[in-house]
Amino acid sequence: EHLAALRAMPNLDVVRPADANEVSVAWRTILAQRQRPSGLILSRQGLPIFDRNQTAFRSAEGVTRGAYVLAEATNDDGETTPEVVLIGTGSEVQLAVEARETLQSQGIATRVVSAPCLEWFDAQDESYRNEVLPADTLRVSIEAGVEQGWQKYTSGHGHAISLEHYGASADYQTLFSEFGITADALVEKVHSLYNA
Repeated sequence: EHLAALRAMPNLDVVRPADANEVSVAWRTILAQRQRPSGLILSRQGLPIFDRNQTAFRSAEGVTRGAYVLAEATNDDGETTPEVVLIGTGSEVQLAVEARETLQSQGIATRVVSAPCLEWFDAQDESYRNEVLPADTLRVSIEAGVEQGWQKYTSGHGHAISLEHYGASADYQTLFSEFGITADALVEKVHSLYNA
């Protein structure tokens, strides 16, 4: 609910990086921005740092465009056309990466899109937005917040895994497990939509 409220503020760029590499690029981008303010939303928990030297993960420079392909889909023929696109921000990107590994092993070509700043992504040209989020491709977003706003990126093509209530208190692992903000829940949601 806090993320949705911040994103509803006109002319505020809400930036939620997924790892230290994304924080670095986001901070540099924010400092270069002179026209509007930014809110940098960081995670309290320690997050994995995606090894950008591996071919599995693309450069964090994609942060400057708001959303980018972090991990590309692959299939047995070496093609990279995704059947499913998983979209995440902040700490939930690691769940999308975990879910991708499972889905890929099950033969479902799955792309992970890290979307640290939807405002920056919306400012990109249509061809780039369509390249990252192809039309007619199943899309599922995951964020530990309300679904509000995500319909723009999943409408007609997928679903959002979100948290639609307020007030529960516990450590994040317990809350995520209790309320289905997990890689397993993401895989299950993809299967329910993919096979529909």
